[in-house]
Amino acid sequence: MSNFAEISAALQKGRAKIVKQLIEQALAEGAQPNEIIEGALLDGMSIVGEKFKNNEVFVPEVLIAARAMNAGMDLLKAHMAADGLETKGTAVLGTVKGDLHDIGKNLVKIMMEGKGLKVIDLGVDVSAEKFVEAAIENKANLICCSALLTTTMSEMKAVVDLCTEKGIRDQVKIMIGGAPVTQSFCDSVGADCYTADAASASDAALAFCK
Repeated sequence: MSNFAEISAALQKGRAKIVKQLIEQALAEGAQPNEIIEGALLDGMSIVGEKFKNNEVFVPEVLIAARAMNAGMDLLKAHMAADGLETKGTAVLGTVKGDLHDIGKNLVKIMMEGKGLKVIDLGVDVSAEKFVEAAIENKANLICCSALLTTTMSEMKAVVDLCTEKGIRDQVKIMIGGAPVTQSFCDSVGADCYTADAASASDAALAFCK
């Protein structure tokens, strides 16, 4: 559709008002909501994610673009049946027990939603039990744990162990991240994936859901 590129460009600049106007126009011209989500909103957010990964844009720009994306999504959801919005997968996300840092977690949420994933954000100071309960309840594909303190990283192993104990370990992929987390730590606790930044996390999450 002609104005999908315009919607994507406006989203990248964080122009929420223009995004909404262009979406209204696209709908009036007969574009389907899911086409606009795929071809314009997710496309724009994906470009922002790549630029963020390459240090071409920074956290403020990502947040502004996400706000524009959400404005567009809200408008489109109103045009779709509640069950018509197809998600590509479900992720349960949170900062582990004892840790109250959420900037990294929030960025991961934005990037994952930008890939078309449904994100259940449990917030901060989340126990292993809460992660696993939420994963079972929402039939999640992924559990994503964030930590910024070395003292709380061990909670990630508790999540892996509890998934095994509850018999869901083969149904759910466990992703971990945060400043002190490394690939060797990921291997040592038996998690499935470690990524160094939010954009890479969303790419990995989408790959797991496929």
